[in-house]
Amino acid sequence: MATALTETNLDDILPLIARGKVRDIYKVDDKTLLFVATDRISAYDVIMKNAIPDKGSILTKISEFWFDFLPIRNHLVQIPEGKTIFSYLPEKLGQEAKYKNQLEGRSLLVRKFKLIPLEVIVRGYITGSAWKEYCATQTVHGVLQPKGLKESQQFPHPIFTPSTKAELGDHDENISIEKAEQLIGKDLCDRVGKIAIDLYTKARDYAKNKGIIIADTKFEFGLTDDGKEIVLVDEVLTPDSSRFWSAENYKIGQGQDSFDKQFLRDWLTSNKLNGVEGVSMPENIVKETRLKYIEAYEIITGSKW
Repeated sequence: MATALTETNLDDILPLIARGKVRDIYKVDDKTLLFVATDRISAYDVIMKNAIPDKGSILTKISEFWFDFLPIRNHLVQIPEGKTIFSYLPEKLGQEAKYKNQLEGRSLLVRKFKLIPLEVIVRGYITGSAWKEYCATQTVHGVLQPKGLKESQQFPHPIFTPSTKAELGDHDENISIEKAEQLIGKDLCDRVGKIAIDLYTKARDYAKNKGIIIADTKFEFGLTDDGKEIVLVDEVLTPDSSRFWSAENYKIGQGQDSFDKQFLRDWLTSNKLNGVEGVSMPENIVKETRLKYIEAYEIITGSKW
């Protein structure tokens, strides 16, 4: 396996704006950012001490596939044929191996938009925190659901279930649609919810034909300067932001075979390490998680890794 990249260092050639759970974000100019997907991996809102080789590159290529596939404006800067991302960056970053090796294949050049401060989650199947809430109250994000649902069962229709967008180190909080409306306004909340469900449905149908069930996913959106157009931003429909299940092995009433980091979550839970800081994954967990990400990439895109 390749060496994992846990952190980028561009020696102030570009200003570092933020380090997220996975992405390091740099300012290119007043309207443009550089997103670099490292190989860091988090679970239960905690970043693991070690990383998954190639993960950042896999996430980047999956996002690029979906950005191209989905019928909505997105934040990617379109790079003409014959040029590369390095055509838009300081020359040194493309010329010196120590920088180029950090950026190549795992970077996106994106336009800045005003972010809508919500995690826009769409759930097609009942699992995870939604299943736990349903078992306790028959609700999901406070909304009453049909009686008799079983774990991993498909909802009659996909549902929009927002959460807050937490700062690094804080936890996202599931909220009601009413609370989301208070945060961003009812009209914008309605528009975002409808767009997210439409995008999820299109991606779900495509993926199912490939043998993957997208159980749920998280979108993020921005607004154009005039506030009129909603733009798809961040990453999209990756194993980090979605639950991918095997359609072949899918069975209602139990947990599912997963192509995402649920594999890591299960290991943490079984070892009572969920939410614990400073955890290093054993080599077999690193290897198996990497293979899951590669498998998801190959199935979704139809390309070999």
